[in-house]
Amino acid sequence: MTERVSPQVLREGLRVLGVAIRTEPLTFGLSVAASALYGGMTVASAWVLGRVVERVILPAFASGEPGRGALAAGAAAIVAVAVLKALGVAGRRFWAGLMQYNLQARYRREVTRQYLRLPLAWHQKHPTGQLLSNASSDVEAAWAPIAPLPMAVGVVFMLFFAAVSILAIDLPLAVVGFLLFPMIALLNLAYQRVLSPKVARAQQLRAEVSEVAHESFEGGLVVKTLGREAAETERFQAAAERLRDANITVGRVRGLFDPVLESLPRFGVLAVLLFGSVRLDAGAINAGDLVQVCYLFTLLSWPVRSLGWVLAELPRSVVGWNRVRAVLDARGAMPYGEESLDSPRAAALEAKELTFGYGDATVLKGAGLSVAPGRTVALVGATGSGKSTLASLLVRLVDPEEGVVRLDGVDVRELAPGEVARAAALVPQDTFLFDDTVRGNIALEGDLPDADIWAALRLAQADGFVAGLPDGLDTRLGERGATLSGGQRQRLALARALARGPRLLVLDDATSSVDPQVEARILGGLRDTEASVVVVAYRKATIALADEVVHLVRGRVADRGAHAELLARSPAYRNLVNAYENAEAEHAEEALQADGIDADGIDEDVKA
Repeated sequence: MTERVSPQVLREGLRVLGVAIRTEPLTFGLSVAASALYGGMTVASAWVLGRVVERVILPAFASGEPGRGALAAGAAAIVAVAVLKALGVAGRRFWAGLMQYNLQARYRREVTRQYLRLPLAWHQKHPTGQLLSNASSDVEAAWAPIAPLPMAVGVVFMLFFAAVSILAIDLPLAVVGFLLFPMIALLNLAYQRVLSPKVARAQQLRAEVSEVAHESFEGGLVVKTLGREAAETERFQAAAERLRDANITVGRVRGLFDPVLESLPRFGVLAVLLFGSVRLDAGAINAGDLVQVCYLFTLLSWPVRSLGWVLAELPRSVVGWNRVRAVLDARGAMPYGEESLDSPRAAALEAKELTFGYGDATVLKGAGLSVAPGRTVALVGATGSGKSTLASLLVRLVDPEEGVVRLDGVDVRELAPGEVARAAALVPQDTFLFDDTVRGNIALEGDLPDADIWAALRLAQADGFVAGLPDGLDTRLGERGATLSGGQRQRLALARALARGPRLLVLDDATSSVDPQVEARILGGLRDTEASVVVVAYRKATIALADEVVHLVRGRVADRGAHAELLARSPAYRNLVNAYENAEAEHAEEALQADGIDADGIDEDVKA
């Protein structure tokens, strides 16, 4: 099996290298030129050493006194070749490193841009840890062979120069020496075939470790609340141990082949030295020629291994590249039209016969609603009834499998890119704040005057606590707004949406952590704005503020109408909202009792 896969990996690896060369042709050309200079000077250094032995050292032994002029000329030649060789090494490493990092930066940006282009439905099918791995370790792995690649190409020049040099000295000696290179090539090929599947396995396990770590960190609150630290530690440990074992296997293969690759050139030098001594005794070559050839093979033994380094990195490169290409080639981007929404007034919303599901589970089945400009509609339903899915469809985070959503009478799929985001805003239940200032979280690098930011904060009932922060709008909030309470985070998220003046505002249980009285003031203030509002709600007082209520049951619209009407005619609706209210009241009473306060609000310690 390995022998069938390996040639394919080699071909795919060469194609990856071709992509790199076409992407950075100038940088690659400069690095190869510097590597060729290094290769030429490597051969030249052996030639210079041979000539110094022949014309400086041997005459000095013969006469007993070195010639000052010849010694100075030999030293100058050695220094000049060393300087040029050093320039070649520096240029090769600089341009090769620049090429590698340019490619990594370029494809990290491309992967990230693709993530932003792909619809939410695509992201829902891929674990976040895998996406992080694609943008980081997979991109890095894809271009791992780039660092040794220019040196490997320069080795080709070096071998050509060396072949010409050795052939010019002695043909039989060249034949003996050249047997070394096929042996190294065959050993490298065997190395690559054995290593290929093991490196692929290790790369896959890296992504799995990243996924487990991300889940544990992301769900840190759940882990600590339920006392799952030990279980999560064991889960991560199991994944880490699988990666460790895979890396150890890779290390064992490298530990087996690397010493052989290291020692093989040394044996080649010994063979050349032994055979060269015979040729020297026969008078076919002189001592300078033998020193030149032996020293040349000594110098070649390390650079020739760069071919093996490239081959050894190809399996990992192919795996990383295939995972990156899977993202870049992903389809599912939403189609857009060219229509625009130019009205400054509140938007008219119409959704008809919406059907949507996740995998085999259908969440919405022919659901729909309509919102007249400036009106407020409440979505009410039990958990799993499809409220959040419907909210996502209304602002086109995903497209329905069937049905249509219209803003101002225009199908949202016919709108130009950015039009829906300009007209509509969604405030989700799960609030996300950046590790930035209050101003940065609301403006999101947009050019919003402070007056507009404060107006949005007042409307979201957040101006009071923001004014009390140490630096006001310039206060940093920490990662995910860790320095704020849940209700404060939700109000800032609402202010962020309001600051853009949306004509349609969709609140997906976005005030669940806010005090009911504050929530009532927020929704009351929204009625005075130029916006139509769709709110996913469960509090009876909140629902009562809506002009119309849409009752969802298992993905279908069971009823609609005013809150009082539904209470009167729908037992299912009445039971649902009363159950929510009773559960909230019980929760509040339990909280009071936990604080030592009785149901009448009298401190039990004082009463005693």
